[in-house]
Amino acid sequence: MLIIPAIDILEGQAVRLEKGQRERVTIFSDNPIELIEEFVSQGAQRIHIVDLDGAFSGERRHSEIIAELCNESRVPVEVGGGIRSIQALNGCFSDGARFAVLGTAAIKSPLFVEQACKSNPGRVIVAVDAKDGMVAVEGWVETSTVSATDLGQQAASWGAAALLYTDVSRDGMHTGPNVEATAELHKACGIPVIASGGISSLDDIAALKEAGIEMAVVGRAIYDEHFTVAQAIEVAT
Repeated sequence: MLIIPAIDILEGQAVRLEKGQRERVTIFSDNPIELIEEFVSQGAQRIHIVDLDGAFSGERRHSEIIAELCNESRVPVEVGGGIRSIQALNGCFSDGARFAVLGTAAIKSPLFVEQACKSNPGRVIVAVDAKDGMVAVEGWVETSTVSATDLGQQAASWGAAALLYTDVSRDGMHTGPNVEATAELHKACGIPVIASGGISSLDDIAALKEAGIEMAVVGRAIYDEHFTVAQAIEVAT
């Protein structure tokens, strides 16, 4: 299983939120580039970056910072947050991202996301952020009427490279990932699912691996020193 350390950017700083709520923020670094260097030195083979300001506003906000992070990274980077148009998608790739993560757009602009998947095979990841099984959008502040499974199956039909599944209620809370729901989504959709949200221990990583999950994004548990990237990779390998 591939372990993907996360760097969430808010106002230029690396932070983590609880349940995706902007007012529940913890700042971990004012120099995100140092984080990439540390993660890669421990063996990370991919980095997950989120432009939180972009996710909340609906427009990319940190292109310069993300371009610098991608340029400094020696491994592929996946980037999400505020990518809701062809121009934004092209800008993300121009900044150096290997993968783009599209979330809200998959609900509000499905034709755009379908086009994005088909025009960039193997490079578009569709985020399935769920609250009680229903997809959350607009930086997780709105809940749609689309189920996580329905969105996942639609994304698979578009040719998405993978699904990024997050149980919003668990994100940043150290409560453990929703292993059952993640595995069910993988089974229902037939494409790789990246687990995200709530991973707090090496046992959580082992459980995801046992369930057949191929990738996992890990954030707060690393910053809170529950385990290191190197330790996570050892368990996942």
